Amino acid sequence: MEFEKSITLRRLEPFGVVLEPNTERADVMTLNIETLRELFWKEHLLVLRGFNTFQSSQELSNYCDMWGEISLWPFGAVLELMEQDNPQDHIFDHSFVPLHWDGMYREQVPEYQIFHCVKAPLPGQGGRTTFSNTLLALEFAPPSIRELWSRVTGHYRRRMEFYNSKTVSPIIAEHPHRGHAVLRYNEPHAGWQGRFINPPELNFFGLPPEELADFHLGLKEALYSPRNFYAHEWQSGDVVIADNFTLLHGREAFVSKSPRHLQRVQVHSDPPFQNSGLEFYK
Repeated sequence: MEFEKSITLRRLEPFGVVLEPNTERADVMTLNIETLRELFWKEHLLVLRGFNTFQSSQELSNYCDMWGEISLWPFGAVLELMEQDNPQDHIFDHSFVPLHWDGMYREQVPEYQIFHCVKAPLPGQGGRTTFSNTLLALEFAPPSIRELWSRVTGHYRRRMEFYNSKTVSPIIAEHPHRGHAVLRYNEPHAGWQGRFINPPELNFFGLPPEELADFHLGLKEALYSPRNFYAHEWQSGDVVIADNFTLLHGREAFVSKSPRHLQRVQVHSDPPFQNSGLEFYK
């Protein structure tokens, strides 16, 4: 690839790559987007570390615009992810966030999740962002387990400041543009021992009620298996670009009042993927 002479590429385990510059003061804006996009489609997770990045949310938005059409929210393009003093939702608290995919409650589902770490937590404070590669989970699952998963459909309802929506999706779904199977799942928060603000309503159908507990346990084991799961420990300035069509993502809990501050922008595929499972959106 054209940036190989100036960039060190290091593989993550079990998936994804880290790109680091070989020279000081390298600017993330100079990286060729189409070369990065080809690597993204192959690896599903890119970590750009050690580059000069963004001094404002507008600079981040300008960069993300190079990747494609930005998914706009009532607050604009950039979501500021940090703990709030009186959070009304778990994404603004310091609790864990279950594995899920973004855009499940909106009219269009973005392909690219672009995160920028403004300030990382201190070592030992937690707050890693978690990713599960559903292609790998399906690859390693025995045929009998895949058949079990294929029988289940999730019904999801979420009410928060930005929407009041319900969506329906089979656990095994089709990648929007590539035709192969992926997993779509919002992990239940049951079992979390701490405070969990404004949980979604989750219902699953296709199996007898007495079999659903084993279904959730088996799927959780697959998604968190070391063969499929990666947890990203943030460094200030990191830019992470994640495949929202293939991966599920979440967050580990972190120490309250730690300096964790991420920015997130969602970017659509070309063409944008219409959310066929959305039953209503307000």
